[in-house]
Amino acid sequence: MLTMKHAIQSYLKKQWKEWRNSILFVAFVFVPFKSVIPDWNWVPTGSMKPTILEGDMVFVNKMAYDIRVPLTSHSLWKLEDPQRGDISIMFSPEDEVRLVKRVIGLPGDTIEMRRIILKINGEILNYEPLAQREIADMDDILKKHARFASEHIGGKAHGVMSVPGALDSYRSFRKLTVPEDHYFVMGDNRDQSKDSRMFGFVKRDRFVGEAKGIIMSIDKEDFFKPRFSRFFSSLE
Repeated sequence: MLTMKHAIQSYLKKQWKEWRNSILFVAFVFVPFKSVIPDWNWVPTGSMKPTILEGDMVFVNKMAYDIRVPLTSHSLWKLEDPQRGDISIMFSPEDEVRLVKRVIGLPGDTIEMRRIILKINGEILNYEPLAQREIADMDDILKKHARFASEHIGGKAHGVMSVPGALDSYRSFRKLTVPEDHYFVMGDNRDQSKDSRMFGFVKRDRFVGEAKGIIMSIDKEDFFKPRFSRFFSSLE
């Protein structure tokens, strides 16, 4: 028994000597660096379709809005506030789940929605047909039955979609005003997104960073086949 114990201790010491530099690097350099500057997240749901698909790994700039204490959510220095049209990462005010949504309303904005059409500060957003290349990687059934448009907000255009047969009560809401230090967020998949229409406004300190691009993508419904056309693509 003593010999076995010594053998195990000797093995563990040997492994520590071989791997300690890598372990210490991960623990004291890589993890804190990842918590403050860059990050990446797999997207498990389709709430941001057609912009982001299930199986996309998005790159997150965690210095887009704040410089934070490593491994915490405490902000040391506010760099910039979220802007209208940003694809932002945030914690849900409802259950603390980490979400990716688009910023629609800024503090002080008035917002209303009538049958999917958004009006911000009294002006209806501009909608145009969405280019077919923007939905090339989507499921064939959705491409056939869903409705797509290019929505212009914050000086940029991005794709949005709706699904025929969805509840009209979810497609419309009366005019509301975004409170100070809060934001109104929505998914680009307007009929299948749990967002500010359900959990309300998101406070500024709940924002983690901005999603800037797609690192890689796999199709979970097709034997995890890589979607190479989405690799290293930018997000708007």
